[in-house]
Amino acid sequence: MKKLNVADSNILNGIAAAPGIAIAHAYLYEKEKLEIKDGAVTDTKEAVENLKEAIERSKYELRKVFTIATEKMGKNRAAIFEAQLMILDDPVLIEQIIRRIETEKRLPEFIVNDEITRYQELMNASDELYMKERSQDIEDIKNRIIRNLQKKRLQSKITSQVIVVTSSLTPADTILFSKSNVKGYITDFGGLTSHAAIVSRSLKIPAVVGTHDATSRIENGDLVIMDGFHGIVILKPDETQLSFYRNKIEKLTQFDKELAELKDKPAVTLDGKEIVIRGNIDITDEVDFLVQNGAKGIGLLRTEQVFGGLDTFPGEDEQFVAYHELAEKIYPEYVIIRAFDVGGDKFLPHDVKEPNPFLGWRGIRFLLDNPEIFKTQIRAILRASIHKNIKLMLPMVVSLEEVKRSKALLKECKDELRKEKIKFDQHLNLGIMIEVPSAAVLAKEFANEVDFLSIGTNDLIQFLLAVDRGNEIVSMLYQEFHPAVIRTINQIIKNGQRGHAFVSMCGEMAGDTIAIPLLVGMGLDSLSVSPSSIPYIKRIIRNLHFSKAQELAGECLGMSSLQEVTERIEKFFSENLIQQTNNFM
Repeated sequence: MKKLNVADSNILNGIAAAPGIAIAHAYLYEKEKLEIKDGAVTDTKEAVENLKEAIERSKYELRKVFTIATEKMGKNRAAIFEAQLMILDDPVLIEQIIRRIETEKRLPEFIVNDEITRYQELMNASDELYMKERSQDIEDIKNRIIRNLQKKRLQSKITSQVIVVTSSLTPADTILFSKSNVKGYITDFGGLTSHAAIVSRSLKIPAVVGTHDATSRIENGDLVIMDGFHGIVILKPDETQLSFYRNKIEKLTQFDKELAELKDKPAVTLDGKEIVIRGNIDITDEVDFLVQNGAKGIGLLRTEQVFGGLDTFPGEDEQFVAYHELAEKIYPEYVIIRAFDVGGDKFLPHDVKEPNPFLGWRGIRFLLDNPEIFKTQIRAILRASIHKNIKLMLPMVVSLEEVKRSKALLKECKDELRKEKIKFDQHLNLGIMIEVPSAAVLAKEFANEVDFLSIGTNDLIQFLLAVDRGNEIVSMLYQEFHPAVIRTINQIIKNGQRGHAFVSMCGEMAGDTIAIPLLVGMGLDSLSVSPSSIPYIKRIIRNLHFSKAQELAGECLGMSSLQEVTERIEKFFSENLIQQTNNFM
């Protein structure tokens, strides 16, 4: 069946926030606009009591959501709601609101709105996407308190089996709607890292966010198709579009059954080349899913996400318990633990304002400037390495000096543990992320210093092409098949292996099915992808000839334009792999 034309007038484009396909009628969810009144109060004591009651009611509501979330997603993911509850317990915030009610003698709802909105404005003024998206979580808390002050109850007439269409979703919305077995979510606003998107992925409910005008173009009850793989929404689909997606859903169902049969089979090409496939995870609850999908271990554990619900860095014992449990669960396979990677688009737990945080105090720079934080993590990792299946990876490395300083701290920690007679893996493997051009150029030199290299394509491509992929104006210039990008990746692989390092890739490009033959042909040793992508990647590799992939790579590396590379890869798929990919492309 031919592909759909994504430029059709009834097609909306957004961000693919959670994978999956759904065909259902739309439920237009319009949140009640709260009217915030300002007025004088004569009895401030009563006003404060009303505030406290509203806060307690809000806590009760969020505790219910937290309970449901824990059942559906596991405790680590549900920590999102624990963090919201902590805000409601913040003595500084609550005391400031009470003080203003008592001194200004104004309605509590006005003070709550004014005070919390000030916090939101500070967050929205931040250059960090993380902070902007957390502002939505604060909005939910503010509206809960105000609604409870006004003695209103959140009403929802949602029925099951609909696609929810709304301007924006809170994490709580996402959880509560899931109780009605919604088929998917479509929003005007939102991004990949919003908590609502993260919850959707955890619940395995398709989501397309950031469409800008879905609520103005979709009416209640409209039949809608949503494609959470590609960020496409089809309004009032015609018979051709319906047939296309019904066929795709049917094939995906069958395909999922076939993929399950690959769980215990290796990712080996038809002519005997094996590629190690590992999984990227940011919460320990994902381990069972990763194992179920047949991963050969964990290629990237994002420790800053594992402990992301905390206001400060966790202590050594807390980290040790988490790493030790993970290593035991995944044994005998390896877990590669990335040291805390904060800064850039990730929250930095220090009061630092930077004009360009992506090029600022982040990754290994932060860790080396805070050796006690770094050593605490290294000690915890070493203590957990007793089964010899843990590796340590350094983020955002740009120079050999950073590696040498990190190795010196590693040695210090080993010496300390020996004196304390604590056992650990004496030969713990050390690796680095290659995600900046300087590290790519020095790949061979780095390979002589460490045991493995892992290519982080998300940042590497941004820095190579000078493109912020989160900027809608230039995001189309973020091109993983740009000749400069594929030549750089090829040089990293070749020079890394010449230096006797194991070379992997853990960025989003590793999970792009179209890129797999090219990456395999370049000689990559391993791919680390999201757990849900593992069966798809494995199937492609098992239906691929390594020799043909090498020929493809050789041809593409000689090309000078994106169009040439893209067309050659598409031709390769049509000639060699179309039956393996047409079910989910």
